[in-house]
Amino acid sequence: MSQHDDDLNYLFEHEMSRRDFMLDLLAKGGLAATMASLPGLLNAAEPPEDEVVRIGYIPITDATALLVAHANGYFEEEGLKVEKPTLIRGWSPLVEGFAAGKFNLVHLLKPIPVWMRYNNDFPVKIMSWAHLNGSAVVTGRHVDAKDFADLAGKQVAVPYWYSMHNIVLQMALRNAGLKPVIKEQTAELAPDEVNLMIMPPPDMPPALASKKIDAFIVAEPFNAAGEMLAGGNMLRFTGDIWKNHPCCVVCMNEQTVAAKPEWTQKVMNAVVKAQIYAQQNKGEVAHMLSKDGKKYLPMPAKVVERAMTFYGPDDYTDPNANRHVEEWQNGRIDFQPYPYPSATKLIVEEMNKTLVGGDTTFLKELDPDFVTQDLVNYDHVKVAMEQFMDWSQVPGIDPNDPYTRKEVVVL
Repeated sequence: MSQHDDDLNYLFEHEMSRRDFMLDLLAKGGLAATMASLPGLLNAAEPPEDEVVRIGYIPITDATALLVAHANGYFEEEGLKVEKPTLIRGWSPLVEGFAAGKFNLVHLLKPIPVWMRYNNDFPVKIMSWAHLNGSAVVTGRHVDAKDFADLAGKQVAVPYWYSMHNIVLQMALRNAGLKPVIKEQTAELAPDEVNLMIMPPPDMPPALASKKIDAFIVAEPFNAAGEMLAGGNMLRFTGDIWKNHPCCVVCMNEQTVAAKPEWTQKVMNAVVKAQIYAQQNKGEVAHMLSKDGKKYLPMPAKVVERAMTFYGPDDYTDPNANRHVEEWQNGRIDFQPYPYPSATKLIVEEMNKTLVGGDTTFLKELDPDFVTQDLVNYDHVKVAMEQFMDWSQVPGIDPNDPYTRKEVVVL
C-alpha cells in the first residue's frame, strides 16, 4: 500500500461523525437553527457558583492558548482549580454548552459572539483574541486553481456561516468577480457562481480527497491535513489576505466577569502566559497538542507541526499562497491576545455583506463602533499583558503603540 493510500485510510478512519457535528441542523441555518431548538436557554442561563475553570474547545489550533494554559499548569500557578478541557465536536454543541453554563471559558469564531449578544441577548463577552491568522483555502488535486477566479462553478466548504472563514472567502470571491451562493450541490451553477456549504472541519480533507467538494476554507490543522493527507493544494492563506486577522476569540459569560473580577483576572493571566509560550515554542507546542503528544487534537504530530511552523518563502515556492510573507513577517499562526477595536469594527461591517444561511436582520441595526465597546472587555487582558510583556515581540505589534493598529486587507 502506498503512503497516499495510508494517508487516505487515516482520514476516513478518523473522520468525525456528522451526527456529532449536528450537520443536518447546521445546514438549516447554522447557529440560528441550533438556538431555535433551545427555547429560553440563552436568556435563562446562569453561570455556576463555583470557581473551577471549565474549558470547552473544538479540536483546532485556535484553542492553543487555552490548551497550553492547562497543559503547562498556568491556571494552577494563578491559584485556580481547572478541569481537563472538554473536546466538543462542533460549534453548535460548544455554544450550547457555554450558554448552559457547562463551560465558563471557551474559544468561539469571532462572529458567533456578535450573533449571540445582539440576536439572542446572551451576555457573552470577548475577553481576548485566541490567536492570529491560522486558516487557509485548500483546493483538491482534481482542481486547476491558481487564484480565486478559478473557483468559478466550484463547490466550496466553510466551517460555519458565522465565521471569519466565510467572511474572508466571500471578500476574495467578490473581488474576483464571483458570486457566492447557497444551493444544493446537485443544482446547476452559473459561470460566475461559487456554491458554499457548511461542513465540519474534520470532514473536509476526506471530502476533498474523494472529490465531494472542490475546495475548503478552515482553521488548522485541517489545511495541513488537506495538503499532507488528502493531496490538496494551498491556494491562499487568509493571513496573507488580512494581515494578522483574528479568527477565534476567548469568551466568558459577562455575569461571571462582573461577579468574579479577581478570578477573571487570574484566568486571563493564564491565557496571556500561554499565548506567549505558544508563540515562542510553536514546534514543541504542536507536538504536545497532537495525538502523539498529550492528545488534545486528533491529528498526528507531523500535521500539527506543519500547521504551526510551515509557512516561509522556502516552504511555499508558489508566490500566490503567501505572497506577503516576507513583507509582513507573520507566521502561519501567531499568538497575540489584544482584541483590537479596529478589527471588530471591520468584522461587523463585513458581516452585513456576507451571505449566510438564516435571518440576519439583527445586523442591519448594529453600530460597529458601539459593538467594539459593548461586546469586548479590554480591561483584564490589558492588565495581564502589562504584567507579562513578551507578547510585544509578535510580528506586526508596535511596542510603542500596542493597543491600536490599522487593518490591512489585500485581496
